[in-house]
Order: sequence, then structure tokens, then C-alpha cells
Amino acid sequence: MGATPLYTLRMATTVNAEIIHWQNKAGAIENGKYADLIATSRDPPQDITEMQHVKFVMKGGVVIKDDLGAQSDETRASGAK
Repeated sequence: MGATPLYTLRMATTVNAEIIHWQNKAGAIENGKYADLIATSRDPPQDITEMQHVKFVMKGGVVIKDDLGAQSDETRASGAK
């Protein structure tokens, strides 16, 4: 059978952060943690193939990809940790 989509996503985020002892720096969307995140149009735990169609990517608080058009240039330039 294998891992569920939700478990797979957790392994790539919170569990992986714990494994490398970065749970205080990464693995969750919280104040003071690295601003690395993605967004999709649909719910990946319901359809894991949605991860092949990522619409928004932020790395270190800098927008790398924005197919959603939701971010202003000012927000994009401000950055975060």
C-alpha cells in the first residue's frame, strides 16, 4: 500500500526538520522560521499529483514563482528570514 499523501507531505516538512534537528528553524509556518513554502490550487492530501502543479514558491522569504498573482512587488522585495 505505501504512505498516505498526508504522511508523505509531513515527511517532507515537519518530520524531516526534526530528523536534521532544525525543528526550531524550519518545517512549519511560524514566526522566526525560514519562510520556505509552496501553494497549489487544490488540496495535495486529497490529490498528491497536485504537487506536480505548484503555483507559488517562496524560499527564504523571497518569492521565486508566483502563478497566483497574489503578491505585490513591494511584498516580494521585502523578504523574510
